[in-house]
Amino acid sequence: MRPSTLPRERIPWFPTIDTELCIGDQVCTEVCKNDVYRWDEEHERPIVANPYHCVLGCNACMELCPVQAISFPTPQELRETIRGLRTEQKAEPGPQAAA
Repeated sequence: MRPSTLPRERIPWFPTIDTELCIGDQVCTEVCKNDVYRWDEEHERPIVANPYHCVLGCNACMELCPVQAISFPTPQELRETIRGLRTEQKAEPGPQAAA
């Protein structure tokens, strides 16, 4: 069973922004091509508008943030979440044949 068969909304892999550290340089919004971020004009900061558009395992925005204002779950946490969801899926009864 591949991760793509798992419900994406059950996998908490998306960025968190530390607004105290963020300098508003927009690197994250420029590097992310998956529409995860929106720019908040009022506060001049990015917001995570579409968290489940984030590609599992991608943390390019975090790596490129010059002030380390972006964080993600650890890769180990991601693996454990996927492993747990796979176990749940295997335990669920399949569709019953019509009698």
